[in-house]
Amino acid sequence: MLKAKNLSPQKLAAFTAFILSVVMALGCLFIGATLQQTLLALGLTFIVAYFLYLYTLQNFIYRKIKLIYKFIYQTKASKREEFFNKNILPLKTIEEVSEDVEKWASQKKEELENLRRNEAFRKEFLLNLSHELKTPIFAVQGYIHTLLDGALEDPNVNKDFLKKATKNIDRLCRLIDDLDEISKLESGEMTINKEQFVIQDLIRDVFDTLSIKARQKDIKFGIKKGCEAPVQVYADKEKIRQVLINLIENSVKYGKTEGQTIASVYNMDGKRALVEISDNGTGMAEEHLPRVFERFYRTDRARSRDIGGTGLGLAIVKHIVEAHDQTINVRSKVEVGSTFGFTLELGRENLL
Repeated sequence: MLKAKNLSPQKLAAFTAFILSVVMALGCLFIGATLQQTLLALGLTFIVAYFLYLYTLQNFIYRKIKLIYKFIYQTKASKREEFFNKNILPLKTIEEVSEDVEKWASQKKEELENLRRNEAFRKEFLLNLSHELKTPIFAVQGYIHTLLDGALEDPNVNKDFLKKATKNIDRLCRLIDDLDEISKLESGEMTINKEQFVIQDLIRDVFDTLSIKARQKDIKFGIKKGCEAPVQVYADKEKIRQVLINLIENSVKYGKTEGQTIASVYNMDGKRALVEISDNGTGMAEEHLPRVFERFYRTDRARSRDIGGTGLGLAIVKHIVEAHDQTINVRSKVEVGSTFGFTLELGRENLL
């Protein structure tokens, strides 16, 4: 039994022509025609009806369908597409065409949703950028105007105001440098120069670099027991140094007094190493975790700004890790601490 959804134009034309030819043959028999006349009428009716119906389908219905496909692809047809329109398209069933249209509609809907999300992200980014720029600029402006209005001659405040103005200018410079770095990473202008090095040695170097900041809060650095064995990775050493500095510096900024920051290194699957930086600091609520790597996203805006961050550090970290074709993730709980983990390609010695 024929199923409508499996009918091609040829099958549908043949089925219709068969019905018409049978009706014609029965009519001939009814009016007393001979068997030879009846068979001739049946054959002629079938042939004429088949080609007429097929011509109607292909030149009217499938012309409309061809327009639908042109609208879907919205490009001038290439030779390959012309072959498709002339030879493949007429063989498609209406259901197959319907599925193609539904798939196209679904893709367009997804594209529109992505555009809306990107538009919302763009507006939020511009709003945050404007706020981050205005804060130090207005502060510098206020200090300079105060000095020009007479405070410059007051030895009790002039140096203090100049120091505060300089501090805000330094913050503005860091912000611009970070934005420039993100732009280079996103555009692919920043090259990744990979080399083999022991990741624990680099972690210890970063610990030494940030030791003064850690001592101010009596935070202890260390490598987790069982993770001391040297693990060689294949990556851009200076870029990974920047990643570690950002993560470890954050663990100090948001760490508790007399807390600790622990680094761990694991051989995951014989191909990648997992590097984790954990602290027992203030932590973050779960709703913040999906967005912590966004530019200018802060879990506590006022406190983060007082600490002195630009709001771009974790965004840079994410870009550097992804430029290595690796991944980064975060686990955190309020008043328990945070753990940032990222993967790196193992060096040749670890692959043996």
